[in-house]
Amino acid sequence: MTPRQRRGELTASAARYTARKLRTKPVDGSWQERAWLFYDETPEVRFAARWYSNAMSRAKLYAGTRDKEGNVVPLPSTHRAAELVASIAGGPSGQAQLLRSFGPHLVVPGEAWIIVRPKDSDGDAMDWRVLSTQEVKPQGNKLVAEIDGEEVVIPGAEDDTPLDSDDPVAIRVWESHPRRQLEADSAVRSSLVLLEELKLLNAAVAAIARSRLTGRGIVLVPQGTKFPTTPGQENEEDDLIEVLMTVAETAYKEPDSAAATVPIILEVPADQIPNIKRLTFESDFDSLAIQLREEAITRFANGLEVPAEILLGQGDINHWGQWALKDEAITLGVEPKLGTVADALTTQYLQPLLEAENLADALDCLVWYDTSPLRVRTNRAETALKVHEAGAISDAALRRETGFTDADAPTDEERARRRTDPADGTDPELPVDESNAEPEEPTAEPAEDSGEVALAAAAAVVDVAALRAQTILAAVDGVIHNAMCMVGEKIRVKPACPRSERGRSRQIPPGELHTVFPVSDEQVDQWHLLVGAWDRIPEMAERYGFEAECLIDALDHYARALIAARMRHSFEETQRLLRNSCLGLAA
Repeated sequence: MTPRQRRGELTASAARYTARKLRTKPVDGSWQERAWLFYDETPEVRFAARWYSNAMSRAKLYAGTRDKEGNVVPLPSTHRAAELVASIAGGPSGQAQLLRSFGPHLVVPGEAWIIVRPKDSDGDAMDWRVLSTQEVKPQGNKLVAEIDGEEVVIPGAEDDTPLDSDDPVAIRVWESHPRRQLEADSAVRSSLVLLEELKLLNAAVAAIARSRLTGRGIVLVPQGTKFPTTPGQENEEDDLIEVLMTVAETAYKEPDSAAATVPIILEVPADQIPNIKRLTFESDFDSLAIQLREEAITRFANGLEVPAEILLGQGDINHWGQWALKDEAITLGVEPKLGTVADALTTQYLQPLLEAENLADALDCLVWYDTSPLRVRTNRAETALKVHEAGAISDAALRRETGFTDADAPTDEERARRRTDPADGTDPELPVDESNAEPEEPTAEPAEDSGEVALAAAAAVVDVAALRAQTILAAVDGVIHNAMCMVGEKIRVKPACPRSERGRSRQIPPGELHTVFPVSDEQVDQWHLLVGAWDRIPEMAERYGFEAECLIDALDHYARALIAARMRHSFEETQRLLRNSCLGLAA
């Protein structure tokens, strides 16, 4: 009995090959050969497969466990499960290649094999491969895999034999078909007939292109028409048909030659010129074939599990729409396939190894994926600039978010030059970061009246308080803006935004989607729309010295009110919110 069966869960689309499973009736994979042919011959299929491949390779694998809410949290690096996951495919670089290899397999045939075997007789290092079903074949009580042109035997272990980390392992990973769980399914499988049509249309368009070069119709010439003779021919007549064929053949083989462009010269009596005519056989199908091909490509793009614009191009979609497209593609297309691979590594590799080592929490550990490297927001640098201007983040944070390093920071000499030279790009009236500057020698100043000194000190205190209030105001406004954008991104992939409206929704900034697609208060909690929205508040509270819980409650209440009223957030509302909240800022 497998770990999942003991826990009462559904059987995953992954299976480690054992002696019993070697005797299992094979599934029908005859369609997969056709699918691979389209991968080789149709660029749209190859592009879709490679897009998944490149996207999956940027995810990170880690060992985790689920908390009470069902979220996956990472395990400490010292945990045995974390050590095993870190060793998969030799580390991060090998894991990226492992995930990259799965892209074409899960998109085209819908399945692949993971083969793990010792690299040498000592078994100190393991060789991880992702192979197609054409490279792995059962033979008797063993499995034969073709690796680097050689046949490698993977013996079928007994079902009750504990898995050892040095044992060769063969794991079949597949996207199961809903009609028969053992069969593989893929986006290409459902598009095979459509791709056959596309192949015919490609051939038709190619024939049209060739006909434009060689088949421009039939030329009717009067009987007796001849070509001009060349020296030595005397009174011999040229063979008209032969010359025409020769010129046409030359033009086809050498499109850059004169035969392809220079007209053929005929010597005919003047009264016969009007009798020379050309018949053409043009068809409406010429333009129709190109139109039908574009329609077939669009239908194939719509059949993928990612937005069709990924394959067809994003056209005039603005940067908000492009970001939303990418997020939807990751959520609906990439992550499910990463989940398939992660589940296979969990149930067929990690958990059996931990069980063999008698680890108490073996069945609670799992291999999981992190897609945050795929979710870099295009407007993060712009937000960082604005928040830095308000004084809410450091120079180092600004450099990090805009792609620079501390090595790019200005030197003390550059800071000094900018203070003295306004043309250097710095306003001398603005404050300058002098944290690394040498302290200046105090200079003697004439004594001032004590009353003036007191007034100046009071004004300085007021200025500091006002600056603190403006800083907190800008930081909180940025947090609210990001929270409403996060809400919109989640709404876009929920039933509140029907799939037929996805195209229109990409033209709307994420922070305003709740104003177009209504969401009830119950759905806010059901869909976890505000989960993680206020994670930065405790850090801000510690930095600026205010009560975090009070502000979190105020922000959460405000965000829910915006969603319920279908209203946009504004900077003025942030000012009113902070004046009326427990912070009591006179913003």
